[in-house]
Amino acid sequence: MKLSVVMPVYNERHTVRAIVERVLATPHDIELVIVDDESTDGTRDVLDQIQADFPDQVRYYKHDHNQGKGAALRTGFAHTTGDIVLIQDADLEYTPDDYPALLKPIVDGMADVVYGSRFLGGGTHRCHLFWHYVGNKLLTTFSNMMTNLNLTDMETCYKVFRREVADQIKIESDRFGVEPEFTAKVARMRIEGERCRIYEVPISYFGRSFSEGKKIGVKDGFQAIWCILKFNLF
Repeated sequence: MKLSVVMPVYNERHTVRAIVERVLATPHDIELVIVDDESTDGTRDVLDQIQADFPDQVRYYKHDHNQGKGAALRTGFAHTTGDIVLIQDADLEYTPDDYPALLKPIVDGMADVVYGSRFLGGGTHRCHLFWHYVGNKLLTTFSNMMTNLNLTDMETCYKVFRREVADQIKIESDRFGVEPEFTAKVARMRIEGERCRIYEVPISYFGRSFSEGKKIGVKDGFQAIWCILKFNLF
């Protein structure tokens, strides 16, 4: 079973090679699709070398201007060919060591979509940013009210889709609003006449601070609220 890993990248020159090597070291048949969203810190030089070092496993695309995570995922999804599509951030907050747990519900035929939850317990977690945690819980709760799901971590990076699901998702959001967009769309999606089966599994999380490169902020929280309303009501 072929796994397509989509990695949106923006200004991650200090971490991107390490995470790429970790992804490619996992025991899966992997196609890594990297989309650079016009990095300006030297990341593109690192990615050029990565593509040269791993020509058979890495497919690398460049945006000619910065558009946002959603736009990078839109480009990446369009170039995937695997049976399963998994989203991987280019920092080191999420570890590919969790791939077996994320893939198992799909491989076992139980799930169409799997979310990796930082709040279910069971994985290693760095303690930090209380208000970021509160904001995440509020957004997840609001999203659940709109979708009638009981997710614990709507904003997680780790979202995994069967090919049939990935093909039906047409990404509209350019920035971080893509997270509630994914959730709204899979919540109402039907596969062969049946509602999409959505599972959560616990994952580890090594969150970083804003000084260490974290990019999502208050503005993105307000955008997420708008996207929850937009993709569930309109």
